[in-house]
Amino acid sequence: MSDAQPPERDRPVRILHLHSSFSLGGKEARAVRLMNLMGARAHHTIQSAVPEALGARDAIDPDIVVDFPQDAPPLHGKPSPGRYRDLVRYMRNFELVLSYNWGAMDGVMARCLLAPRGAHDMPELIHHEDGFNEDESVRRNWKRNLFRRVGLRTAAALVVPSTLLQRIATDEWHAGSRTRLIRNGIDVAAYAAGPSVPIPGFERRDGEVVIGTVAGLRKVKDLPRLVRAVAALPPAVRLVIVGEGPERGAIAAEAAACGLADRLVMPGFMAEPARWIGHFDLLALSSRSEQAPIAVIEAMAAGLPVVSPDVGDVAVMVAEANRPFIATDEQAFRAALARMTADAALRARVGRENRDVAAERFDESRMVGAYEKLYARALDGYGLFSGRWIGVD
Repeated sequence: MSDAQPPERDRPVRILHLHSSFSLGGKEARAVRLMNLMGARAHHTIQSAVPEALGARDAIDPDIVVDFPQDAPPLHGKPSPGRYRDLVRYMRNFELVLSYNWGAMDGVMARCLLAPRGAHDMPELIHHEDGFNEDESVRRNWKRNLFRRVGLRTAAALVVPSTLLQRIATDEWHAGSRTRLIRNGIDVAAYAAGPSVPIPGFERRDGEVVIGTVAGLRKVKDLPRLVRAVAALPPAVRLVIVGEGPERGAIAAEAAACGLADRLVMPGFMAEPARWIGHFDLLALSSRSEQAPIAVIEAMAAGLPVVSPDVGDVAVMVAEANRPFIATDEQAFRAALARMTADAALRARVGRENRDVAAERFDESRMVGAYEKLYARALDGYGLFSGRWIGVD
């Protein structure tokens, strides 16, 4: 940019968000947090490939201007020139397009095929990839990989939160030059005060240990696995699963079959985890696939230990003292849960180290700064989080 500063904007930036789903999970929580931090500087339109999956809308601040249009071209469906033309025509109403995960790739492909890079009447598109469902948790579908390779060629950038996804983007999608690693972050200081609101249906009993998890209730999270593991622990151990999704019935059925029903609490979706995650004594994950889970960072900020399979970047996210509890197989996972639930002093020591690491590495100020620079490149240098014109490379 030149030294001369552009005039101040007299209206909000119009941003189109193309989501695979807008049920609250890690990517949605981050997207909503960034929207809230943009404040009045942006006007958002959100389109979900699963139209009824809009649970994350409740986490958007009331003052944020956001639309959920009913007449937008569908993201989901058989690819066709007509639907792609409709998507591109719709994108022209905006100044920036942000797409998220596989379910939004039709929007990415439509722009690639029908609106060449540099077209003056098209906004830049930045794609965000946060991980995979159960069907690609071990190996990517080759047809989808080919689709991604082609579609991402004209994206201004591909954002990933983990080194694992960075390698996949480079090796499998050939998007290395456009890939940006931006680690997830949260307002770490907000977690210092401890819990201030109850978890519906949960009341702590004397002498019990509470294992908690925060997740969308989807197959890839493999929460029945966690239910079975907790069922084998002493009766004083309870399990709280915060989240909503299609696997709720399967989780409840597994708990009934394992005799855990009276020790399981599923309160559904809860906003503002800083206000309640401190009710847990530790966080446990059971996912088949993760990248850089925000729930892990939230637990660390709250001073909790984490027990998890060795998926994504979890092992390098947690403090060194926590790494022995990131398990490489099922036996080690169950042993880690048993050891952690049996030792309060261990939980406290590991939790303190996790809190220090969260403050050092995962405060949202770093994440927001990286997103500001990235989005500013697509907006001629305008900073969505500061409202200033900034120099970009």
